[in-house]
Amino acid sequence: MSAAAESWHDDIEVATREHLALMDRPTVSFELYPPRNPDAAPRLWETIQALSSARPDFVSVTYGVEGKTRDTTRRLVRRLLRETALNPIAHLTCVGTSRAEVVEVVEEFLDEGVRSFLALRGDPPADQSGWHPHPDGLRTAAELVALLRQIEARRRAQSPAQAVRATVRPLSVAVAAFPRGNAPVGSTREQDIAALLDKQCAGADFAISQVFYDPASYLGMVAEARRAGVTIPIIPGIIPATDPGRLLRLESLTGVQVPRDLLARLESVDDEVARHRIGIRAGVDLVNAVLDGGAPGVHIYTFNTHHAALDLLEGAHLGGGASTGPLARPAAGAPQVTPTQADHQTSRG
Repeated sequence: MSAAAESWHDDIEVATREHLALMDRPTVSFELYPPRNPDAAPRLWETIQALSSARPDFVSVTYGVEGKTRDTTRRLVRRLLRETALNPIAHLTCVGTSRAEVVEVVEEFLDEGVRSFLALRGDPPADQSGWHPHPDGLRTAAELVALLRQIEARRRAQSPAQAVRATVRPLSVAVAAFPRGNAPVGSTREQDIAALLDKQCAGADFAISQVFYDPASYLGMVAEARRAGVTIPIIPGIIPATDPGRLLRLESLTGVQVPRDLLARLESVDDEVARHRIGIRAGVDLVNAVLDGGAPGVHIYTFNTHHAALDLLEGAHLGGGASTGPLARPAAGAPQVTPTQADHQTSRG
């Protein structure tokens, strides 16, 4: 065998081993949100390129309250489809929107080549206490899932070409799950599991959980859901717990309380590197616990930064590929992103 042939053969073997390792790895995915202003776009793209090193199974892109980021979400998803090998999942909400408007948005995404959605009911505007649902709108995420399936079936029936493409790339629909109930709407875990079963019956393929901090919350919810008849995979949603201020702001949005002992440990140190290590260690322990308990993978809420997300994966031996090394600190000048209602869509399902 010539030297060139041997080199080619070695390259094939390496690629095969890497492929098999990824196939055996728990799923890895990230949540992103569209940039709030054009100046943030280049920095977001740097984050996306860094996250790509982890070879995620998919990335989800938030949609914003009442679809307020509709255009920027479409632009980001379009660019992901055209310029990367990533599989984007487009968030979609239906609160305050007519059925016809939802159909229009879905058609736009499908025409762009989107084949995966995260179907969420969404929250009413926080500043409108007398708010009422749209008279011709959808009221639940299960109705949104059913509508997605109806639109896809109609498109397949109208066009043989669409039918072939849909067979090759089937439509995938994800939904939200709530380990401790959905505090902003006052629902219990039992009620949310019943809603999750409705979403499954409507055609949901898998679920992504809201953020949580103790493995018992997620594992208990999954066990209860299985007893209720939910069979779809439920991926745990994880936030790298490196910024106590961000955790508290997220707590105010979702109602999910941050463990006070974790906050105390983070706030007990002034050094950013030490705080980062404490938060990543806590995240690694949480990821390992839910994976040991049977979780199919992890979905990481990145807040459009990559250092903590990649360090978390690296620490859990999920192939973070962080160029800064395991448990490294954020680069100087890295943005400190504040979560907002529009940035954390899986809190509303």
